[in-house]
Amino acid sequence: MTDNDPHGFNVWGNGEKIGGIVGVGPWELEFPGVPVPDDPRLDPDLLANGDRRNVTDGFRYWSVEAIHAELEKDRSALHVAIENLEHDLNIGSIVRTGNAFNVGGVHIVGRRKWNKRGALVTDRYLNIHHHPEPTGLAQWASDNGYTLVAVDNTGQTRAIENAELPERAVLVFGQESTGISDELRAVCPQAVYIPQYGSTRSLNVAAAAAIAQHEWVRQHRPPEPDQ
Repeated sequence: MTDNDPHGFNVWGNGEKIGGIVGVGPWELEFPGVPVPDDPRLDPDLLANGDRRNVTDGFRYWSVEAIHAELEKDRSALHVAIENLEHDLNIGSIVRTGNAFNVGGVHIVGRRKWNKRGALVTDRYLNIHHHPEPTGLAQWASDNGYTLVAVDNTGQTRAIENAELPERAVLVFGQESTGISDELRAVCPQAVYIPQYGSTRSLNVAAAAAIAQHEWVRQHRPPEPDQ
C-alpha cells in the first residue's frame, strides 16, 4: 500500500520512501511555520521547490557555489587523471568517486568533452582540469610538485598495498578498453597495480579507481571514527 505524503513522495504505510527518491521537499513543507534561515549559502530556488540532489544532508538547500566553497576548505592533496580518448562511460563514475573522497582536482587528458552521465553532476563541486596531451598533464604535475602514478596491470608495476603512494599524487587511469596509452604511461614515473585472485583479466576501470583512491586515503588521511 502507498500513500502520498505532503512532500510529493510516495511512501509505504510505515513511512518509508519508495522509488529511490532522495532529498527534501520545499522548506515550508519540511519545516512548517519555521522561518527560512538568513543564510547566504542557501539557494532560493531549492528552498522553494525542494532539493533532490545527490548531496549529504548537511548540504541540503545549499547552492552549488556554496558547496564548492565549503569543500575547498578540506580538499585532499590527491588528484586524479583520466585519459579520455573514446568518450568512456566510466569517466563519470570516477569523477563521482573523486567527489566522495574530496580530491583536490580531476584531470581530463585528451578530448575536452567527456561522458558525464555517471558523475551525477558531482563535477560541479570539483576542480576540473583539461590537458589535450599527456605532456600537458606532466607539465602541470612538475609545476605543482606532484608525482604521476599510473594505475595499470601491465608492465613493471608494484602491488598497490605494498607501495607508498606520494601524498602529492596524481593517480592516472586509462580507458576501459585499452588501458593507459603508451604516451601517457611514459610520463608517469611511478606505477602500481591492484592484485586480483580470480580469472578475469582486469577490473572495471571505475572500480579500480575507487580502490586506488581509497588506498591513498587510507595512507594519508586520519582514520574516521566508527559509526
